[in-house]
Amino acid sequence: MPSFKIDVSTAVVFVATAPEPKMANKKTGERAVDRETGASMTTVGLLVSDEGEGNLYQVAVPETGVPEGLAPGTPVRVIGLKARDWENEFNGQKRHGISFRAVAITAAA
Repeated sequence: MPSFKIDVSTAVVFVATAPEPKMANKKTGERAVDRETGASMTTVGLLVSDEGEGNLYQVAVPETGVPEGLAPGTPVRVIGLKARDWENEFNGQKRHGISFRAVAITAAA
C-alpha cells in the first residue's frame, strides 16, 4: 500500500508517551524490525499541534532514530513522517486503520 508524507514543518510537536519497543508478536516477544535497515523498531506517542488542532499519534521509528532520554513533554522535531492505511482480518473480523512512521525524532532546538 502507498504511504503519504505528512508535513509537520509548521507544527509544534511534543512527546506524549515515552519510547517503547514495537512488538511484531506480543505472545512470543518478537520485536518489530525495519525491513530496510534491520534496526529494531520503537513506538513513540507524539502530540502534534498545528492550525489550532492537536492530535495524538503513535509513531513507529527505528531505534537508531530515537535519542536517549526522550521523555513526555519534550519538544521534538519529526523527520520523514509518513502515514499508511492498513487492513487485515483476524478471527473473521476485518480491521483497518492508519499507521504512522518516521525516519527519526530529534530534540527541538
